[in-house]
Amino acid sequence: MFKLLEIVQKKLIITIPISMIFGIVFGLFYKDTSFLKLLIFPLTFIMVYPMMVNLQIKKVLSGGDTKVQIVTQLINFGIIPFVAFGLGKMFFADKPLVAFGLLLAALLPTSGMTISWTGFAKGNINAAVKMTVIGLILGSIATPFYALWLMGATINIPLVNVFKQIIIIVFLPMVAGLLTQKYILLRYGEEKYNKDIKKKFPLISMIGVLGIVFVAMALKSATILKDPVSLIYLFIPLSLLYGINFLLSTTVGKIFFNRGDGIALVYGTVMRNLSIALAIAMTVFGKKGSEIALIIALAYIIQVQSAAWYVKFTDRIFGKVQED
Repeated sequence: MFKLLEIVQKKLIITIPISMIFGIVFGLFYKDTSFLKLLIFPLTFIMVYPMMVNLQIKKVLSGGDTKVQIVTQLINFGIIPFVAFGLGKMFFADKPLVAFGLLLAALLPTSGMTISWTGFAKGNINAAVKMTVIGLILGSIATPFYALWLMGATINIPLVNVFKQIIIIVFLPMVAGLLTQKYILLRYGEEKYNKDIKKKFPLISMIGVLGIVFVAMALKSATILKDPVSLIYLFIPLSLLYGINFLLSTTVGKIFFNRGDGIALVYGTVMRNLSIALAIAMTVFGKKGSEIALIIALAYIIQVQSAAWYVKFTDRIFGKVQED
């Protein structure tokens, strides 16, 4: 099973679209897909909880990279949400829910992919770990306020409900994940955890991701089939968002930081926690959730592909790793 999930994770650029297509086709044959809503909460748990087991809270307390951490979060919360908001106003003035989906993706920085891709590019992994934890916590706290501030005039933002759902889908799984991690370390030891067990949790999380994408597309199937071209149109602002983000972060990383910190900054600002964004969209906004989730699901495709290509050009941008 885990071998198959490893293939699925490595081929997200293919498996996410396949899951989307299956969802659309399912919605074509089953006109009433409302029963799928029962799957949203269990799939959300499967998606989020495994991610939290590997969270390394203690890393946040270690010092030595304060500057890059501060700059990373300034980009994450002082610039990128407003870029997403502007693109949403430009492209989706008549579709506020889609614009909100774009904003929601931009409000939740960093994921396990931040650490993975930083490692592939031979960047500062310790800095990336801290960015992931800080970004997750800050993003979870800030998202309801940003959403109300920027989009409250065009769509109804149930602030209290957003906070409740963030507690349920972020902070409770975080506590459960940390307790699970502690148990595994006591039961099996750190060596076995790092060597064998740790890598399995992101694979389990992928089941939830693909399931949520499938459900979101099935619920939205009728609308998509009426206007399939609109799906392609969503890629334009998404591509601009990621392109602007990569350009800004690369420039800042190249000018102000060494190679390792610069790479961590890029992946700590460009990689978004799309899983949490999907979970919030599908659990908070009821029937509207599938429309919000549509653009977030498409963001997976661009995020994975752009991250992979960036690794190939890292040495040209930041120079090769200096061998001792």
